[in-house]
Amino acid sequence: MAEPFHGTDLYRLDSLLSEDERMVRDSVARWVDERWMPIVTEHYRKGTFPKELATEMGDLGLFGSSLTGYGCPGLSHTIYGLAMEELERGDSGLRSFASVQGSLCMYPIWAFGSEEQKDRFLPKMARGELIGCFGLTEPDFGSDPGGMITKARKDGDHYVLSGEKLWITNGSIADVAIVWAKVDSNEASSIKGFLVEKGMEGFSAYDVEGKFSLRASVTSGLVFDEVRVPAANMLEGSGGLKSPLMCLNSARYGIAWGAVGSAIATYNAALNYAKERIQFGKPIASFQLVQAKLAEMVSEIVKAQLLALQLGRNKDKDQLTHVQVSLAKRNNVKMALDIARTAREILGANGIADEYPVFRHMANLESVFTYEGTHDIHTLIIGRAVTGLSAFA
Repeated sequence: MAEPFHGTDLYRLDSLLSEDERMVRDSVARWVDERWMPIVTEHYRKGTFPKELATEMGDLGLFGSSLTGYGCPGLSHTIYGLAMEELERGDSGLRSFASVQGSLCMYPIWAFGSEEQKDRFLPKMARGELIGCFGLTEPDFGSDPGGMITKARKDGDHYVLSGEKLWITNGSIADVAIVWAKVDSNEASSIKGFLVEKGMEGFSAYDVEGKFSLRASVTSGLVFDEVRVPAANMLEGSGGLKSPLMCLNSARYGIAWGAVGSAIATYNAALNYAKERIQFGKPIASFQLVQAKLAEMVSEIVKAQLLALQLGRNKDKDQLTHVQVSLAKRNNVKMALDIARTAREILGANGIADEYPVFRHMANLESVFTYEGTHDIHTLIIGRAVTGLSAFA
């Protein structure tokens, strides 16, 4: 069997990983190479996601990897991060699919749900038999989720949901949506999570058309037209804006790792191309300007790898803070986007062709730069932490 892709290991980071960590990472890498890489270009062109791969991903333990019980794998947070790195080496849309399923859908059920809800949903979601989506962002409220206008009105043993969500990954293919709404109030403190199931009357989804980014991923809008949701479908343990932000913090952790995988993919493509592309009678990799770009790229990747690894160790020791996650998400996504742009330069005109992965990753990263907290918002989170002064209204 061929060796799986290991990316670049200029600093011998593999030596810092346990045998189990390397084994899982390599298994995911092999699956990405064999099952995802041959089809990603076709799906990116068509703007589709191969939902049929969900059960295979479930078999690999890619959904709710670090959750325990209810059929979840119970792996370490570092192993989860390594898996996300390999998935995003394939495509940001692939990592997003797994990240939304595990961090944004399974996690809130696991953290805030009842035993009945956990038993009903989590085992099937872990196996990839049930797909979820996360409904927080609205057409007019992204960085300020507390301003949401989606409401839930108590009516007997049901809640009646009204409102709309937008930019929802997996939205139209999901079997269940984790929807955040204000309950009988306009205050952010009244926010609760609800399990809205496909087929409930008044609940519909539409796909966002015309995307130039994350094309191998389903992005949707969710509409709630007086949807009657049983009170038993409320996540009783949720409360206020803190609950969805805890979910986002978990997802951002995976993004910090995933961005490294994307950077490795574009760096490797540029390195291989530079060694094979002949100009002026020799490979362009022999020219000083190209070597300077490659040296800068690999230097930034190594720093991001170290940042992600320490982030994982902190999380495994239960020493993680949301500021650490913001710093890693902000740094690593910006790093990956800069490297993708530099790789595009090295490939010249070929850099815009989908024969190579560079432009696809570059376009995807423009979205990753924005979602799960924009670059600017994470900048302000870090600024508040180091100054003690909030720049938010």
